[in-house]
Amino acid sequence: MTAFVELDRVTMTYGGVEDASLNIDRGEFTALVGPSGCGKSSLLKVISGLHPLSAGTARVAGDPVKGPLTMVGMAFQIATLLPWRSTLENVLLPLEVSRTHRRSFRRKRAEHVAAARELLRVVGLEGYEDHAPYELSGGMQQRASLCRALIHAPDLLLLDEPFAALDAFTREELWDVLQALWMQRRFTVILVTHDLREAAYLADSVHVVSKRPGRIVYERPVPLPRPRSLETTYEPAFVDLVHALRDHIGEVRAA
Repeated sequence: MTAFVELDRVTMTYGGVEDASLNIDRGEFTALVGPSGCGKSSLLKVISGLHPLSAGTARVAGDPVKGPLTMVGMAFQIATLLPWRSTLENVLLPLEVSRTHRRSFRRKRAEHVAAARELLRVVGLEGYEDHAPYELSGGMQQRASLCRALIHAPDLLLLDEPFAALDAFTREELWDVLQALWMQRRFTVILVTHDLREAAYLADSVHVVSKRPGRIVYERPVPLPRPRSLETTYEPAFVDLVHALRDHIGEVRAA
């Protein structure tokens, strides 16, 4: 079966990536880990079509990536909600500005508003639809950012350290929020993170990226059953997995 996301010997001269190959199946939750500056975020830009390649090929859903993809949703470390828009209006923003979706948004506004409200309910923001971003905590802003990334029902969700700026308790709460959304909708996810516990908790497979210039040097499946809970993080299989990933990161740093 053809992979949903295919990177074949991808090189980005100005992105710190060289000869990187990666295959991800449709509906899979994948995590990328590795040293800072190794090109993990650059790989997301390649996959989304936001950064051109210097060499190699990138395909999503069987088609070459030649420009920005409308099937992609993205969320980053900083939620970047527009301060003059309410939570609900921030979530709906992609539908208003995207050439692909804005006609449907105008014709079926009530349906899209209902879908946005449902997403906010699922992530625990029911009752905050009319609040301004400054009235939300950092964790609540990231919940809204996830909803915004998912409002157009993307086939592929790209996450670039979306929980890195949050405290440990909020971060763990959002692991469960993201896991629940993924199990409900089964979109394909690629998560860039420095948190090895986060990678092991959320992903079906974890890929280790070498130091710059980055390439995929190790893949580790995560066979832990779902749904996972915080109790999972204390189980021997989870602890052993995190230690194995940490050992490989150490080898990458020392190479």
